[in-house]
Amino acid sequence: MTPAGKAKKPPRVGFRALRHTHASALINAGVDILTIRRRRGHHKASITLDVYGHMIEDADAAAAKAIEGMLK
Repeated sequence: MTPAGKAKKPPRVGFRALRHTHASALINAGVDILTIRRRRGHHKASITLDVYGHMIEDADAAAAKAIEGMLK
């Protein structure tokens, strides 16, 4: 309760925040960037990567593992 005795309203979540959460969840699930680009409606994958690229973890390690597997 607030000091005035009224219950606090939950914070509003905007449409943009929901779209960002959706894209973030897809990245965390390992969905490729081109699929995310299409779902977001970006004209170029570079836009999607500029916004969400920092969220792609372990990409270098995965690339090294893929090449290592091919070379064995």
